[in-house]
Order: sequence, then C-alpha cells, then structure tokens
Amino acid sequence: MTPTASETPDRLPAACPACSPDAETVHEVLSSGGGDLTVRCSDCSHVHKIQPERTRERSLDVIVSQDGESFSANVTTPAEETIEVGDEFLVETEEVLSTVRVTSLEGEGEKRFDSAVAEDVETVWSREIDNVSVDVTVHPQDGSRDDSRSVTVHVPGDYDFTVGESEGFGDDEFTVDAIVVREDATGYWTTRFEQDGDAVAAKDAKRVYAYDDTSSAWSAW
Repeated sequence: MTPTASETPDRLPAACPACSPDAETVHEVLSSGGGDLTVRCSDCSHVHKIQPERTRERSLDVIVSQDGESFSANVTTPAEETIEVGDEFLVETEEVLSTVRVTSLEGEGEKRFDSAVAEDVETVWSREIDNVSVDVTVHPQDGSRDDSRSVTVHVPGDYDFTVGESEGFGDDEFTVDAIVVREDATGYWTTRFEQDGDAVAAKDAKRVYAYDDTSSAWSAW
C-alpha cells in the first residue's frame, strides 16, 4: 500500500474536438493547472483543455506497534487498491518516519481481514520494521532445557539471522540453532528453519533458538 501522489503523464489518450470527437487519439500534455490539462492532439495539432480522470481515494487510520507501544497515523491510498497482510509501506507523521508492515485489516463492525480492497477497510493494524526486537531462547551447550534463558536483542529490520552462525550482543554470545518465522512474513517456504545457512531477516523472525557460546568457555574451567 502506497500513499497516492499526483503525477501528470507526458502523453495520454483523449478525444479531439477538431479531428476525432468520437475516438481517442494520442495527446501531448502541455501544461496543468486549475484542475485542467492543456493538451495538443498528435494527429491535427489542435490545442484544447481536458479534465483528467480523478482516482477515488480512501483515507485510512493506521495503528503502528513499536516495542510494546503504539501510535496512530493516517494514509491516503486509491480506494480500489488491494491491501494484504504482509504489505509494507511508509508512514509519516510530525514525530516519526517509519516503514511498517500490515499485520491485520479491520472493516465495518470490527471484522478482520487478511486481504481487502481499501474502500472496505477502516483501520490498518501494523508494526514498525525499520528497527525491531527479536526474542532469543538460549539453551546451554549440554542441551538441557531447564537452564534455558530468554534474551531480547534490538537490531535493524533487515539484519539477517543465519542458522549455524554465532552472534554477539553485549554479554550474550550464542550460535543460532533454529529460527521461527512470523505469520505476516512473506517469501518463505516454511515457518521454521533449522539447516545451517538458512537465513531469516530480523523483521521476519518470531523467535530465534540458539545454544549458549559463553557456557562452553566456563566448562573449560
């Protein structure tokens, strides 16, 4: 979903009152202003004014979640555009400029959709993906689940976690063992990756499972 923008093409089809009143010909756009376009017929060079077609627009409320908090914004989009869970777009307010991802769509009567035409949507629920928090479950090297711990790391949304690779965040060091993918992520063939070399972007990771690299150092003593 993208906000609408006013764009005037260099050429467009239109009926010419001088040589082709009943059929469209190619016209060159000379200027725009006051809601009209001044155009010149490519067949007879007649110059005249036309009114361009107006795209119906829909103003949507957008709720953006970010690290447990949320803020609201508003975007305008073509009324006939289809919006889907997983779509990404830019939200701009006086306070923030963020890339967000659609997590749910709400229509009349609080009905939820995974996909809908903009004119049927009242509220877009989303989450900020420029910078994200990822939960990591860290297991001891011996495989014991009783001493597992959970940490949260803060990384750019396009940061890749890769199965089999070591990561270090402050005092936490671990090797990625598996990655669970979020429901709103697209482009993945499975929801869980466990093979060495499998990579998932942080904005798409629901949870990372890993083995503690710091515990192996202690075991040497």
